Amino acid sequence: MSAVPLSILDRANTRVQHGQVVGAPQIFAEVTSRAQHAEQLGYHRFWVAQHHSVPGIAGSAPTLLLPHLAEATSHIRLGTGGIMVPSHQPLIVAEQLGTLQALYPNRLDAGLGASVGFTKPVRAALRQTANAKDHFAEDVDEIIAYLNATGEITAYPQDRSQTPIFILTGGGSAQFAATRGAGLVLGGPAVSRGIKTSQDANQTAVDYREAFAESTSRGQQPHVIASINVAVADSYEAAEQLVLSEAWALTRSRSIGVFQPLEDPAAIRAEQPSAQQQQRIDRALASTIYGTPQDVVHQLERVLQYTLADEIMVTGNIWDPAAQQTSDRLLMAAWEQR
Repeated sequence: MSAVPLSILDRANTRVQHGQVVGAPQIFAEVTSRAQHAEQLGYHRFWVAQHHSVPGIAGSAPTLLLPHLAEATSHIRLGTGGIMVPSHQPLIVAEQLGTLQALYPNRLDAGLGASVGFTKPVRAALRQTANAKDHFAEDVDEIIAYLNATGEITAYPQDRSQTPIFILTGGGSAQFAATRGAGLVLGGPAVSRGIKTSQDANQTAVDYREAFAESTSRGQQPHVIASINVAVADSYEAAEQLVLSEAWALTRSRSIGVFQPLEDPAAIRAEQPSAQQQQRIDRALASTIYGTPQDVVHQLERVLQYTLADEIMVTGNIWDPAAQQTSDRLLMAAWEQR
């Protein structure tokens, strides 16, 4: 069995089925079922994301969704992937984490990100200033102070430094994570470049480990999670069908400015994307790991070699929830046999 654990980040993507957008109640039921299945299979963590005012994603409030998942599971670690710090007051984040920790001790992780609203109206609705992202480090420091009970005021319920902190980044915040004694979740090209490159390890991960300063309160050790879209099927062609829906949604968002619900891959093929759209689809697929179990494991091993990761977090959502769970099962079975 591999010593490197696998985890899952689920964005609660919506989808179009029979010409209608599947409602949030069913989407959340499917996320719950996937979390239960992931726990049975032996996945280490199951995180949920936060996106505001995105038609293609129902996951806007991870700290509300997590208690439901905790009640439906028994031991898998749960977390936020992530709480987008510019959207919240630090005290509120600390209070929410303290509440979750009190309800479900020793099961919760806090993944913190710096993303702001995707559009100007969304940023306005979130009361985000033009430089909201610039205050990320200061705001995270304030959150940590509340969690460690060293802030100017005390956040209740008190977390007592029990919740592990992870910083979500494409690499730019790696040094910050290291100096705060936090875990690092790497995504984007900082990970996907490892699929094909023969270069040495990503210097970001090396520098993070060298600069890591353990927090005397939390006591976290340096920990790198490589986050990347993954899909597994019995054949390469079937796996490509699984990842096409999200690649198409990303491609269309470049044109219309909106990430829409996932579409049936058969319907996407019938639409016959233009040459430009196909180029964008191909670029999206190039940063995704998909194929047969053996092929996917080989690609993930290359990613591990490049990122020096301690853990792999599987991202990307599939249009068919049954195929999603099959992909999760095939991946874990192959990973345990590597």
